[in-house]
Amino acid sequence: MTATGPVRTGDPERGTLDKAADENFPVAPFFLPKAWRDDLMAVYGFARLVDDIGDGDLAPGGADARLLGVSPQDAEDRLVLLDAFEADLHRVFDAVPHHPLLRRLQPTVRRRALTPEPFLGLIAANRQDQLVKRYETYDDLLAYCELSANPVGRLVLAVTGTSTAERIRLSDSICTALQIVEHLQDVAEDLGRDRIYLPAEDMKRFHVQEADLARKTTGASVRALVAYEAQRARDLLNEGAPLVGSVHGRLKLLLAGFVAGGRAAVHAIAAAEYDVLPGPPKPGKGRLLREVGVTLRGEG
Repeated sequence: MTATGPVRTGDPERGTLDKAADENFPVAPFFLPKAWRDDLMAVYGFARLVDDIGDGDLAPGGADARLLGVSPQDAEDRLVLLDAFEADLHRVFDAVPHHPLLRRLQPTVRRRALTPEPFLGLIAANRQDQLVKRYETYDDLLAYCELSANPVGRLVLAVTGTSTAERIRLSDSICTALQIVEHLQDVAEDLGRDRIYLPAEDMKRFHVQEADLARKTTGASVRALVAYEAQRARDLLNEGAPLVGSVHGRLKLLLAGFVAGGRAAVHAIAAAEYDVLPGPPKPGKGRLLREVGVTLRGEG
């Protein structure tokens, strides 16, 4: 999984939650009921922290490792940290967790009757990131997104009490799309971590070599590949968009923000002519608001 925002510093809990402003989608916007905002931020704190562990983006000083009971000599070992984090997650359900972000999550888990499975999926995705650096096929990438992205949407539905089998299916399409978009924005950053989330079979189809992804400028073959993957993300967003029309009130606006955030990011990539290597193309607020309107009207 890829990280967004600056490396965390200072207070471990605050530093993680502050990253919400850098995401492609609204995490807990002001128009939601306070109880929902609190619970969504608690879920976000978990998801962001597990990504930071998996990406090696924890704040310097080892505070998170100490909180998780990891010895100083193992504080840089991501698999050890993930194991300790999983052990602390289980305390959320049957004891008192050590890390403040997991203590923050515990009332949400109890209030919303959340189960361990989606949280364990996010941990499994970050374990996979330590072991799997390349994906041969698009189906392989989708299986990764099933762990790395789809649990987040399922947790949003659970927190808001709106889970159904059909809504989960639609949510999975949206979340997978958002993950693919993030991968496209962060091709260069991911390569710096020795990770490539562009399927190898697609790279071969477009005659893209790994060395092409390390260049400062994006060649025609890489642009064509990025355009191809961006269309896949766009199609997934369109497939999942009926989720917005299946709910009402403020939740409808929140879910429209998720879809619109993805669509605006895809538009930004296209507007940059799929030149993603110099840095992640980011949409402006105006484009995001236009996409929210289109999504709410069901025109997307």
